[in-house]
Amino acid sequence: MATIPKKVIARYKGTVSKFQRVLKKAHDRDVNEADTVSIIQDMLAQVFGFKKYLEITGEYAIRGRFCDLAIKIDEKIQYLIEVKAIGHTLKKHDLRQVVDYGANKGVKWVVLTNGIEWELHKIQFERPIDHELVSSFNFLELNPRKKEDQEKLFLLSKKGLLSAREDYYERVQSVNCFVIGAIILSEPIMSEIRRDIRKLSPGLKIEIAEIEKILQNEVLKRNVMDGDKASDANRRVRRLYHRPSKRPRIPRRKEAAASEDSKTSLSGQLLKEEEEQT
Repeated sequence: MATIPKKVIARYKGTVSKFQRVLKKAHDRDVNEADTVSIIQDMLAQVFGFKKYLEITGEYAIRGRFCDLAIKIDEKIQYLIEVKAIGHTLKKHDLRQVVDYGANKGVKWVVLTNGIEWELHKIQFERPIDHELVSSFNFLELNPRKKEDQEKLFLLSKKGLLSAREDYYERVQSVNCFVIGAIILSEPIMSEIRRDIRKLSPGLKIEIAEIEKILQNEVLKRNVMDGDKASDANRRVRRLYHRPSKRPRIPRRKEAAASEDSKTSLSGQLLKEEEEQT
């Protein structure tokens, strides 16, 4: 994960608890989807650092339908965001809806949220279209002083678009049981195992196939070797040994953090009511 700027961390510390109170009050009132969208617009500006009136677009049209929100920077859509009412439990068909929006518009990154639960998905433009959950969190459970929670927020923040989002996704893709299992079962690694066994017992005859059988049946779990994710990991590892050169990193673009606040927003009204009651 990229280093999070101190100004961004300070913004999290100053806004997360505020919106946790807003979300709790909104949930208690069971506000509708339109009001939930209004709160999320404020969160995108004040917590995540997007310019409310320049970079956050509402009711974004996609082939005759409308996605609730879109994040657009330098004329490029960075996120499509589907919002559900705060009391609505996120379901599979909700995810299919926002994935369809992204697939039809050619946008790789989509977000599904009800204000409390947040899911970040990356679309794989293959045949058929697929998607992968990259990160998810409950906003009410975040502690803005904890590094791991700061990283969850940073993935969705403006400053994290180019510096953290792709790096984190690459880590999710590479550091998992499927990739590690595929590496262990690769011929170069099994050859190393055979060589070390021969060092332990000079003169012992052992074949790669025997080592592979032991790894598959006695060392590794079956779910690590079966299924689509295991197949994908095997393909990545096979390509590893035929990769001609390392791809150059994309330089990080400097972006200024933005913080917008609307005095007439629903978020502001809920906080004002809280202050008056105390």
